[in-house]
Amino acid sequence: MSSSSTPADRNWRRFVLFRVLFNSRFYYPVLAILFLDLGLSPAQYTVLNFAWAVAIVCTDVPAGVLADRLGRKPLVVGATVCMVGEMVLLILAPWHGGLILFLFCLANRVLSGVAEGMASGADEALVFDSLAERNRSDEWPLVLEQVMRWQSAGLVVAMLIGGASYDPVFMNRLVSVFGFAPHLDQRITLRFPIYLNLAAALLALVVVLGFREPQRQKTSVGLTEAGRPETARNAWSHLLSAARWIVGSPLALFVMIGGLLLDSVIRLYMTFSSSYFRLISLPEASYGLIGAGLAGLGFVISPVARRMVRTRSLVENYLILALVTLVGLAGVALQIPLWGVIFIVPLGMAMFALGFMVSYYLNAAVDSHHRATVLSFKGLAFNLGYGFIGLLFALALKAFQDGRRPDHALAEGFRLLPLWLLLTLALLALGFWRKRKLLVAQPPG
Repeated sequence: MSSSSTPADRNWRRFVLFRVLFNSRFYYPVLAILFLDLGLSPAQYTVLNFAWAVAIVCTDVPAGVLADRLGRKPLVVGATVCMVGEMVLLILAPWHGGLILFLFCLANRVLSGVAEGMASGADEALVFDSLAERNRSDEWPLVLEQVMRWQSAGLVVAMLIGGASYDPVFMNRLVSVFGFAPHLDQRITLRFPIYLNLAAALLALVVVLGFREPQRQKTSVGLTEAGRPETARNAWSHLLSAARWIVGSPLALFVMIGGLLLDSVIRLYMTFSSSYFRLISLPEASYGLIGAGLAGLGFVISPVARRMVRTRSLVENYLILALVTLVGLAGVALQIPLWGVIFIVPLGMAMFALGFMVSYYLNAAVDSHHRATVLSFKGLAFNLGYGFIGLLFALALKAFQDGRRPDHALAEGFRLLPLWLLLTLALLALGFWRKRKLLVAQPPG
């Protein structure tokens, strides 16, 4: 990163730190277990995940419009305030509190979704425009690479510390080292990752308050070629102009649809990854270590993804990601005891590289005055895709349910994932077949 102290460089550094603090959730390695140990049923936990996705869907695009019209910084600050609130709600949620517990957790998931939706696109647009102010937009891939690397480092730390702090056996041993008599049980330690995340949220709030709002300018000709939609005088026409540009741009449309097909199936697997680990007989103590190893993939993938977008076409890169994802899902479908854990590696690689590529292609194509709105449409599309495949997966689990074999439904559900991806990718290829020359000929950044 540049050693200068220009506003662009300061926004750059704060953006990297914000992404690390915002996304390095200490409760990730124990996410499902945390809510179940609080006293929720698996069905209630499923409802919470759906509520989280709905909150993001309802927030994403309106937040993007507000970011384009009122400024990016207020949205990022608002997202961080919501993050603080969601942590406080989990800390206050009563253990095995019945309906009250469920309402606290529901409010937590809604706030979490709102935070994701408000930050989606606004933080990237703020930093990209800061660089464009000084004619440095070509440095954006370097920003993405640094975000991926440092975010991976943060996730490694969060996974290791979060998983360890949740374990009462480990924490009692740690406390005894300092000469204290250990009396910690699961009811106490289950909130330790939340305390750590609250501290991270407060630090993130300090970071985003120091952002400088950039002067927005046209950094590409994407939207201006489609009838000068930047002259729209209200939020609705602004929203429609961005939507028309996406629909009229084969590049943007392919990036979003192809991205959501890959992202949704990978995220669905990641949501149930701890259940998969149980299916292949992995000890629960290994989950945090596996999560840390997965997070560390960002160090390896970030420079590879940067080279790929600069040397290969969009279609070539997406084909590579699709093949890697299919290999991972096919391995997961086999459910090989113990050794089946290696198939999380290609899925993690594809997830990191996909996030890099989608951000790169969309930011390079869209006009500054609509950047946050277009990125919010991307977030909306991805979360709709995740919610849709989640509902289909839930129906499949219900169809495969067997009271005598509690893991049977999940085992059969995992076998459907590679078939689903093959079907949807085939439909994508048919839909964009006439535009293949344009996409293949798309020059690297």
